[in-house]
Amino acid sequence: MNEENQLEENQKSQNNVSEMYQNWFLDYASYVILERAVPAALDGLKPVQRRILHALKEMDDGRFNKVANVIGQTMQYHPHGDASIGDAIINIGQKDLLLDTQGNWGDVRTGDSAAAPRYIETRLSKFALDVAFNHKITEWQLSYDGRKNEPILLPIKFPLLLHQGAEGIAVGLSTKILPHNFCELIDASIKYLKGKKFELFPDFSTGGFIDVSTYNDGKRGGKVRVRCHIEKKDNKVVLIKDVPFGVTVPSLIENIVKANDSGKLKIKKVVDNTAAEVEIEIQLAQGVTPDQTIDALYAFTNCEVSISPNICVIIDNKPVFITASELLKLSTDQTKQILKRELELKLKELEDNWHYSSLEKIFIEKKIYRDIEEQETWEGVLNAIDKGLNPYKKLFKREITQDDIIKLTEIKIKRISKFDSFKADEHIKAIEAAIKDAKHHLEFLTEFTISYFEDLLKKHGKGRERKTEIKIFDTIQVQEIAIANTKLYINRSEGFIGTSLKKDELLFECADVDDIICFTRDGKMKIVKVADKIFIGKDIIHTEIFKKSDDRTTFNMIYFDGKSGITFAKRFNVTGITRDKEYDLTKGSPKSKVLYFTSNPNGESEIVQVLLSSACKAKNKNFEFDFAELAIKGRASIGNQVTKYPIKNIKFKQKGASSLGGKKIWYDEIIGRLNTDEKGIYLGDFNEGDKIISFHKDGSYMLNNTELTSDLIMNKPF
Repeated sequence: MNEENQLEENQKSQNNVSEMYQNWFLDYASYVILERAVPAALDGLKPVQRRILHALKEMDDGRFNKVANVIGQTMQYHPHGDASIGDAIINIGQKDLLLDTQGNWGDVRTGDSAAAPRYIETRLSKFALDVAFNHKITEWQLSYDGRKNEPILLPIKFPLLLHQGAEGIAVGLSTKILPHNFCELIDASIKYLKGKKFELFPDFSTGGFIDVSTYNDGKRGGKVRVRCHIEKKDNKVVLIKDVPFGVTVPSLIENIVKANDSGKLKIKKVVDNTAAEVEIEIQLAQGVTPDQTIDALYAFTNCEVSISPNICVIIDNKPVFITASELLKLSTDQTKQILKRELELKLKELEDNWHYSSLEKIFIEKKIYRDIEEQETWEGVLNAIDKGLNPYKKLFKREITQDDIIKLTEIKIKRISKFDSFKADEHIKAIEAAIKDAKHHLEFLTEFTISYFEDLLKKHGKGRERKTEIKIFDTIQVQEIAIANTKLYINRSEGFIGTSLKKDELLFECADVDDIICFTRDGKMKIVKVADKIFIGKDIIHTEIFKKSDDRTTFNMIYFDGKSGITFAKRFNVTGITRDKEYDLTKGSPKSKVLYFTSNPNGESEIVQVLLSSACKAKNKNFEFDFAELAIKGRASIGNQVTKYPIKNIKFKQKGASSLGGKKIWYDEIIGRLNTDEKGIYLGDFNEGDKIISFHKDGSYMLNNTELTSDLIMNKPF
């Protein structure tokens, strides 16, 4: 029995430890989410930020304070040490809204850190004093050690969280709120209050360009693409004029150097000229144009980055995922309620002021103060004043209390002797006018809130215009701008291609980001990524670099169907498929095989000589077949019958014209590049082998091919 009891006790102990662990973990997770990582939706602040602003308000006397002193003051409320407080102060100060700063506060563009807290100073900005504080309507709680009161939430009358942005990682969730433009947030709040539609898009202090086509109102799964501004200094130098959000100058330079070392770009030198403004000078290598380099910088470096928002905020003590528009509406409604509470408080104070001012006027004008001269007790004094006020009590809006009467006894003789009835009347009239205004604003609270936001924009909006330009980015085809820095080899019989097969046949040079399209003798097709070694299928007959959505490259093919014994011819394009998936270009019968295959970059047809087996019964055993008679269809088409007799041989005889007609080409004067997107000057229709001649101001001329990668900017036509 003793052993059984001991086992039961041990089991209970284990269960208790398990329950304690679960509770501790939940407590820890809740603490990290609510108290450290995720901001509150209503005031837009994390606890450390709220405590910093509260400490600064306590210290506020209009002068700057050493940041070290602010950290010390905040430590009375924040139990996590000076480092976390110092980092949070720097973060708030660098956003240039809530704090006025002096000294070296670092630079988010260059990654330079701020000076030590003892060397830099700060104070609350006028904006913060206007929108963030009202002691009378703030709810308070005890600080962690029970010695002080701290605000539960600050009564902030502005969508602060959307302006500042926020980022934090908690237990099991994270938040990433992108910063938005000050003026646009106020405009959106006004539109919302007026019942109009509005849109919100991020804006970064680092400038640059942003593509918001997939922002999706900040929902999880959306994203924005951000690019820095790159301009051409001359034909040998391009300048990077800013950095994308979240990227620093040193990290971008390092990223560019790595891309150059890996062969993705060709540059001669990178020079950092950053001072007051960002400027990274990229000196180009020989034979590389500025436009090719700019495209490569966007494609292969952090000159373009994608950022995925994830708006998670604390609402009613719980983390909630919402959109940017929902967060703005929530903040605007909160501002409206705060203004209402402030108006109600102001109205009460005005009514109290009117009540006492009217009491004082009657008390002095009607000489009621003389009635207390003969009284010998305190109760007698109070009763005498109360009796003297009886005839006038109907004039008041509320009951006259004993506290009101006691307050009258505190009026000094000097004030009574200098009392001016006219000034008293004017004062009461002014109070009545203010009461009327307050009641009007409460009645038309929405209009008052709109007016508040308009005044806020007028007072603080100057110099806060959008810094990040919104535009739709052109899709950069990485394969088109990638430098061919990799040699691709093939083992046709075994069916392998790759960059490591150096003992086998060299195919061509390509970029490591290219896709390769391959065809085998049995009529199979596959598209694969460049790799060290990859199996395609035995007896490879053709490989080339695959260009997605290319509707001009046409494949001419004649194949034998193993089931029927009939030979078919087909012409087809391959514009897009699933990578690494095998496709059958024949009817799929066993023993089918390709007898003739060519690739034609501009849809050219051709004439072939077909020689049939001498043993067959066909009358004409040698005839021509013209591919121009076939329509260009999809890869899945069966094709047209060539012959039902066995074929001995097929030989190329004559190349035909393009079935697609000439390629229409335009010249973009701005970037100096040929294109088929109808940008710039239309040059005409061009067939394979055609050249473009350009004449220059110095009397020279140049012949260029019609490849879209050709760049005429170095020799701009006259």
